[in-house]
Amino acid sequence: MNIIISNTSGIPIYEQIEEQIKAQIMSGGLREGELLPSMRVLAKELRISIITTKRAYEELERDGYICTVQGRGCFVNSVNAELVKENMLVAIQELFETAADKAAIGRISLGELTETLKIIYKEKNNE
Repeated sequence: MNIIISNTSGIPIYEQIEEQIKAQIMSGGLREGELLPSMRVLAKELRISIITTKRAYEELERDGYICTVQGRGCFVNSVNAELVKENMLVAIQELFETAADKAAIGRISLGELTETLKIIYKEKNNE
């Protein structure tokens, strides 16, 4: 499992771990039934607090991406891709509503907003 932590991103470390594990599950990099590193091992590898890895794993379990088996560890769950996509769309819609509110306050046109989104999307997806 490959996780890269940025201390300058402004995103909490547990969220960075959570999002990267979700992405690896959705892309097939982590497969159903695969054992994840223990919280202690992951914390040591990333040089972070075990509390941080615990929170990331708890969030992943809450969202149904992983399950914990007492005494055995944390395993990747089967994931309903359509349900995940729907949840992502709901979250994106909330972010778009916030962006639209800020654009209205700043008198930013729909064209400028759309162009900004295109640029960000292309940068994030290496297009």
